[in-house]
Amino acid sequence: MSLYPSLEDMKVDQVLQAQQSMFQSTNPNNSAHISTPVNFHASSIPSAPFLPLSQSSSASPHGQVYPVLAEYMGMELSEAVIRENLPEYLQVKHQVIGMSSGGGLVAPVSGHSVGRKRGEVSNALRQVVLCKDTAGKMGLRVKAVNKGVFVCLVTKGSPAAQGGLRFGDQILQVNGANLAGYSSDKVHEILKKASKNNVVMVVRDRPFERAVTLHKDSAGLVGFDIRDGKIVTIAVNSSAARNGLLIDHNLLEVNGQNVVGVKDKEIGTIIQDGGNVITVTIIPSLIYDHIVKNMASSLVKKMMDHSIPTV
Repeated sequence: MSLYPSLEDMKVDQVLQAQQSMFQSTNPNNSAHISTPVNFHASSIPSAPFLPLSQSSSASPHGQVYPVLAEYMGMELSEAVIRENLPEYLQVKHQVIGMSSGGGLVAPVSGHSVGRKRGEVSNALRQVVLCKDTAGKMGLRVKAVNKGVFVCLVTKGSPAAQGGLRFGDQILQVNGANLAGYSSDKVHEILKKASKNNVVMVVRDRPFERAVTLHKDSAGLVGFDIRDGKIVTIAVNSSAARNGLLIDHNLLEVNGQNVVGVKDKEIGTIIQDGGNVITVTIIPSLIYDHIVKNMASSLVKKMMDHSIPTV
């Protein structure tokens, strides 16, 4: 079974499969034409369930069996654009951008979105080796949550930032010592006493976080509002609603770029400039509030690494 980064991708893939099946049944001797998918601009998806592939309605002007991509999805595509990118609605080469036990991750609409790659949350383990700067610091602060130790601050340009640590990463070990049950102060003391070079950490990738891929509508909106970085409203029938974004979650990243401590207006600009497909990384506000508790807001705004990550 295929996996999809967004509901829009799943629906478009179903339409393409229906068109491919129809074409192959009516043109059995024609070889399939392979085309690279375009990053479509989805505006809305009807709330009615998708018609079974065997079911059809009236034919389109080109004699195609329903569903037709532009009609069914409400896509903002002219026939010329569709013909150029999907000639005669033939088979489209799906971009497989990840694998799992369930099958390939198919993204005919999102394509190779850099934002999704940057914002990917794997929850997997990795080893990080850091060295201290000339001041003997790594640019890192942690917070103890539920007997675990989590990154709550990574300063820009620091060894921690260069090593790829992010807000919400869980540090499991430092130089072979398990940190489970340790207090924040004890971990800071361990890091302070560690040697200047080769501080080896075992890190789990952001276990409290998840990434959601969203598509902008014709007005350039994805369908949610934030207040002080917290998602407070979700618009009906928006991409945010379709893809399961939730209120009472804090926005941590947009296309992989950390926005913790960034003003809401600036976050809006980042989203606006992020392209038609964006990936947001979120965390439950209850967890977020606990992680940043007792941290000065000025420290987060001025010191947090807000740079755009490299892929």
